This record gives sequence, structure tokens and C-alpha cells, in this order.
Amino acid sequence: MNLLVKNVTITDPQSKFNNQQCDVRVENGTIKNIGKLTADKSETIFDAQGAFLTPGFFDLNCVAGDPGFETKEDIQTLTETAKAGGFTGLALLPQTSPVVQSKSQVEYIINKAKNNLVDVLPVGAISQNREAKELAELFDMQQAGAVAFSDGDRALQDDGFMSRALQYAKGFDALLMVYPENKSIAGKSQINESKNSVLLGMKGLPALAEEMHIARDIFLASYNETKIHISNISTAGAVALIRKAKKDGVQISCDVTAHHLVFTEELLNDFDSNYKVKPPLRSKADVKALIAGLKDGTIDAITSQHRPEEIEFKNVEFEIAHYGIIALQTVLPLLLKAGLDIALIAEKLAINPRKLLNLTVPVIEEGAKANFTVFNTAEKWLYNSASNHSKSANSPLLGTELTGKVTLVYNNNQSSLR
Repeated sequence: MNLLVKNVTITDPQSKFNNQQCDVRVENGTIKNIGKLTADKSETIFDAQGAFLTPGFFDLNCVAGDPGFETKEDIQTLTETAKAGGFTGLALLPQTSPVVQSKSQVEYIINKAKNNLVDVLPVGAISQNREAKELAELFDMQQAGAVAFSDGDRALQDDGFMSRALQYAKGFDALLMVYPENKSIAGKSQINESKNSVLLGMKGLPALAEEMHIARDIFLASYNETKIHISNISTAGAVALIRKAKKDGVQISCDVTAHHLVFTEELLNDFDSNYKVKPPLRSKADVKALIAGLKDGTIDAITSQHRPEEIEFKNVEFEIAHYGIIALQTVLPLLLKAGLDIALIAEKLAINPRKLLNLTVPVIEEGAKANFTVFNTAEKWLYNSASNHSKSANSPLLGTELTGKVTLVYNNNQSSLR
């Protein structure tokens, strides 16, 4: 389709038009012109009214229910939710039934999501059935289109297995994205270990469980001289460990979820299971350290950690409720609430995630493929059952007014106006 986006402020450090208010003309999926442009009768006109335009957001860490749990989320509802949140690309974790652990299963995801505005890229499992006993078919999955490998929210506990996985992945430059949790330290605890956990009478999960696991993975990545990505860090100690490892030359990267930049453990005082996430919500000091880590480059990317769940797994006692929230539509409002500037959002939510996966990074320049997100940082909107595009409703933000709205996404010669 042909589209003219009027009066938009471009935020893209790769572009010579960065920080300029321009008009952007798109013809047949390509950015044709950028500047002060006169509208053509044959094109759709969208007046952004000074809103920001960045490369399309990309999520490194989301889950759908397809295959096996389509009642939670299927590919169609996942991509509709992603578009509403400004995402034009997703890395889809393998924690489905069956687990995505073979060439045919990777191809199933690719075929199911083809011809979509949103690029859905499968992440294959590191181990068979995510049990950390036998390696999955990593090379075959990469050849079929898997962009990385992860066992999702299951941490690889066996040190030898983790080392062998890194060695094998190094042979074909594959990225392992691992969740950090020492299970023998964590046990069955579900909330952050602090005065608050004592007050609530619940066993606390110490920051030590996350930090010990990260320290181990730093040693293994250094020993094997290979890269590693730590998913969903949540503590100040984790930031410090990764900051030092990067200075020491370890090939390590990491990400943080949007909700861990805003929500803190005090929100659990009413035992609202919609705040039950993994890793757990931490302290205000941890949030401060995470934001500092984003700003100084220690933390490479921000993710949604979108985890759809049916009501019967969330509307129950806190201790037996499943982890996770639906999050694709609320990432932008949370990042604005955390005080992140637009340039940092573009870097951590659009550019760096693709760099980590060795994907082509969209750039806002003439002649480039059009892949962008337009959003208004001041526009308020009600997040409720009518505006929620997910099949699931496990979000503590449902029923609230949010600030920061995505108004247009464009990719693959398709657009979605809001």
C-alpha cells in the first residue's frame, strides 16, 4: 500500500533524519521520500501530529500457546496484540506442547505466521523437552529458521550440560538465551526475599539464586570463549556482575522486562496473582539499578515477557497461581512511566534486539524497507477488555488508563492504524 505519514518526529540514531520532524512517504513497502512532502491523491494520509517514529519494535521474549495451548493465545491473536503494542517482530519461545525442538516444529511456526505484518521468528529449545538431559536438534533448527535457542523459563541446572551446549552452539555461531536461577537456592519460593516476604509470611527467593547462576554462566562463557545471553535479569547484583563481565571481555548480553522497571514487590501485599511473575518483582533499589544498567549499556534490550494464561490458572490462591502477565500492549506505557527517553526506547526495543539475533535492523532512510512504529507519548487510553487484543486477561493493568499509545505500525507492505 502507498502511505504518507505527515508531521512525524523521527527517532533513529542510524538515520540522517534523526530528531527531525518530517513527512515519510511509503510506496510498495519501501520508504520512497523523507522531507516536507505534498500529498498525492492515490495514497493514504496519516497525520502523526508530532508523534515519534522509530524502527519497528522487536520482542526477544514472548510466548504463545500454539501448538498445544491455543486457548491461551494463538499466532493470530499474538500478532494482533503485538501490532497494538507497536511490535513488528517477535522471537517466540519454545515452551509449547509439544516443545519446539526439531526442524519440522520450527517450520510449523514459520508457516503458521507467514504473510503477516509481524515477523514471528521461532526460538528452538536447547534441550529435549526442556529437561536439560539431551541436546535438541540445534543445528537442524537453525537451518530451518530458528533465530536462537532457549529453554524458556527453565534454567539449565547442570553445569556440564550447560558447558557442552555452549561448545556445540559455538560451532555454528548460535545464540543461547538462558534464564538465570539456581534451583537449589530458589527452592519453591515465589516472591522476592526481603522484609516484605517476612511480612507476608511467604518464603522468599533470594537475589543470590539469580546472581550465582549468572556468575556460573559468565565463567562458562569465558572458559568456552563463546557468547551467551541472559534473559530477564532482575537484581542490582546481576547488573553489577554483567557490567564487570563486559569490561573483562566476556561475550555476554542480557535483557530486562518492562514490568521489572516499574513494578516492585510492595504490589504483592494484596496477593494479586496478576503480579506473580518469574523472576519475582524486586525492590526499588533493584529497579533503580536496572534503569541505570540500561542507560550505561550494561543491559542490551528490553522485552515484554508476554505470558498469556487462562483465568483458572490466575484467579486462584497466590501460591498455586501460574507465573506471568500479558504484556505486549503495555510495554511502551511502562517504559514511559519508568522515565526512559525515546532514543533509549528505540535502541533497547527496536535496534539492539535485532542486532543480538543477527537480523537486519530497520533504518529510517530513503530506499530502505519500511518497518516502523509511530507512537504518541502523551496520548491516554483505557486498557480494558475492549482494547485488549490477547485471548488472555492476566494483566494487573487491565481496567486502568495508560499514557503512551501506538498509533501506526508498518512492515511487510502492510499497515495497522490505531
